[in-house]
Amino acid sequence: MHSADNRPQPTPAPGSGQNAALGKLATELHARGYQAHLIAPAGRPPSLAVTNPQATVLAETVMADATSFWWPWADRIAGVADVAGAADVIARVLAAGPGGGRA
Repeated sequence: MHSADNRPQPTPAPGSGQNAALGKLATELHARGYQAHLIAPAGRPPSLAVTNPQATVLAETVMADATSFWWPWADRIAGVADVAGAADVIARVLAAGPGGGRA
């Protein structure tokens, strides 16, 4: 029996495209004024550290698998094909004004 699994999937292999997906997301977030840098430790899945430079306490980590971007608590953000949509969600969570914060 196959159950629906909403958790991020394990890293299939180094260079699988996760770095590229996270890199595209970083570019989109930079264009919106956020700081984002790729963290790619050897033998571990890559992640993206994202910070609101106007309120540096507002920071979060984003991960990716072959199909989706994920929060570290295993909630899906958006599909990797929807970079702008993922950036919208992340910007809402890291907003420094009304409407900011986790939804």
